[in-house]
Amino acid sequence: MLIHDCLGVEAVRASTRHSFAKHSHETFGIGLMFAGAQKSASGRGMVEAGAGNIITVNPREIHDGHPIGDAPRSWNMLYFDPSVIAQAASDLPGGTSDSYEFTRPVMDQPHVRTCFAALFDAITHGTEAATKLRRDEMLVLLLHHALLTPDAVTSSHETRRAVANVRIKRARSLLDDCPVQAHSLDDLSNATGLSRFQTLREFTRATGLTPHAYLIQRRIDLARTLIRAGQPLADIAHSTGFADQSHLNRHFVRAYGLTPGRYARATQKK
Repeated sequence: MLIHDCLGVEAVRASTRHSFAKHSHETFGIGLMFAGAQKSASGRGMVEAGAGNIITVNPREIHDGHPIGDAPRSWNMLYFDPSVIAQAASDLPGGTSDSYEFTRPVMDQPHVRTCFAALFDAITHGTEAATKLRRDEMLVLLLHHALLTPDAVTSSHETRRAVANVRIKRARSLLDDCPVQAHSLDDLSNATGLSRFQTLREFTRATGLTPHAYLIQRRIDLARTLIRAGQPLADIAHSTGFADQSHLNRHFVRAYGLTPGRYARATQKK
């Protein structure tokens, strides 16, 4: 796995048979499958993608990934800080909202593949100053080609999800605000005003994860930030609420397919 990090954009090139457990990112993800195939959960249900398909994921959208067949699948992926997407989309027609999402988890349009390939090349080659204009152009073109729309979605699925999100918003905030703390289902139930069972059911419906799995994901998010800042892994495991470094390693590998140590070496290369 190759990781290239530059100014709010993380470029990843991967080839693996690893089955990724349910997880999420704090970023928008846009990628191109160039070999093999996979099936995965997404915000629109179960989907399949193969060579030539564009794949997308939204911030905190719960997804997984499993290979189809015996061969590894390979992809290039770009992860964008939400601020980068908001700035790029603000100049598009109808781009006045500050809340956006990708509405199609899998696409098969040649012009989108062309834009993505040019953008990935611009981000992974040359200096930021030398490629800034090309990067900006290609990103805007990607968004223009109907990749991104305001999140005013009217489907019944989205309506149900929105209602569930309202009911468990305070529970999510409790976990988001202090992921290193030891929370109980009673704590979440008190925050929502629902029974323990109702809280568990509605939380899982709204987020795609149980409260515990959601808390683990928030801790992994925090660990990634500290790893990129160069902090020692043993200290990170303790400060992010994991029992020890092996506990952090186990969850990190399940979610991202590489150890925290490998991620640290890849993101801290100059």
